Amino acid sequence: MDARPERQMLNFKDWSTVNKAILFTGLIISSSILYLTFNVNYDECDDKSNCLIVAFEVKDTYLIWDKNPQHLADKLSVLSGMDVEIYPVTDSRAAIEALDKGNADLAFLDGAAAWLSWEVYDLDILAAEQKADGRMYYNATAWVKSDSDMAAAYFDDDESTDPFALMEGKTSCHTGWLKSAGMLIPMGYLIGNGYAEVIGDPNEIESLLDTVTNFFSEDSSIPEGGTQYSSYKGALRCLSDGTGDVALAKDSVVNSYCTGPDAESWCLDENEYVMLPAFGKGPSHAAVYNPEYMDSVKVIAIQNALVALNEDDEGTQILKNLLNTDGMMITDAQTHLGTYGAAVSNIPGIQQFFY
Repeated sequence: MDARPERQMLNFKDWSTVNKAILFTGLIISSSILYLTFNVNYDECDDKSNCLIVAFEVKDTYLIWDKNPQHLADKLSVLSGMDVEIYPVTDSRAAIEALDKGNADLAFLDGAAAWLSWEVYDLDILAAEQKADGRMYYNATAWVKSDSDMAAAYFDDDESTDPFALMEGKTSCHTGWLKSAGMLIPMGYLIGNGYAEVIGDPNEIESLLDTVTNFFSEDSSIPEGGTQYSSYKGALRCLSDGTGDVALAKDSVVNSYCTGPDAESWCLDENEYVMLPAFGKGPSHAAVYNPEYMDSVKVIAIQNALVALNEDDEGTQILKNLLNTDGMMITDAQTHLGTYGAAVSNIPGIQQFFY
């Protein structure tokens, strides 16, 4: 029996439990359009055990048809036999809250948000993205230019020269705010190993911003999503065009954007990039659910449907367009996130962030 409470219609004008400071006018407009497009109506779902409500983060690109998550909903409906609907949310915090309150069944979250949802809300994972090389993780690394002092220190076999220490005062290129490879793992490493000092209240996540700009530079790039220097691609572009001195991203970023015939126009020659030793491993994005509202039969059905996306051209194209991944693999929170906490535990206020 489905124990979830009655779902409430999403109201973009009244977010009583979401921090209103994060709601920008453009996102509200986009959310409203998507809400009408997806036509979510939970009252019409007669058999709630056969409904699957997927919380999906609103982005302007979803107004482009190939990027519209309705494709994912339609395909999952075919594969699972369930009625699948999209529940638009503004960010990962709203997605977690939707899962916590039973307003959504499933959400696709990055490693940081998935870990916090597991730690704070006891949510679980039923599948995770699979990288092109078969891994469900990536190495969070720093990329620098080959003619930099950091690259020289890495290659000189002199223990007295430390490339991580030389990052101090440099302009850093992050993938975004509170992103795993672009912020949390590298800053957790730098703080934990004594390179960076926490500035401000160690129990407040806002202290991380001052910590970053105190160690790196006040000109460091910490972009909002969808802007020129956001995401892995944007961080590498920030380094490449000279805006920054060090890109905090993942180990495959140069291979993804700056090799072969499809290399971006702003890329440098491949040999002009140097990857420093990894800060740590970051879990891939995960499909998160609330075990309080979902029994094992439904979990297995969803897992099978997600893995089945890997098996035909339509499914793999949806995975690339909507989730930016090559496939999905079945896993759980302990397996996928068990070592992640140690990598980010030094971040000020990290566990309090979602309380």
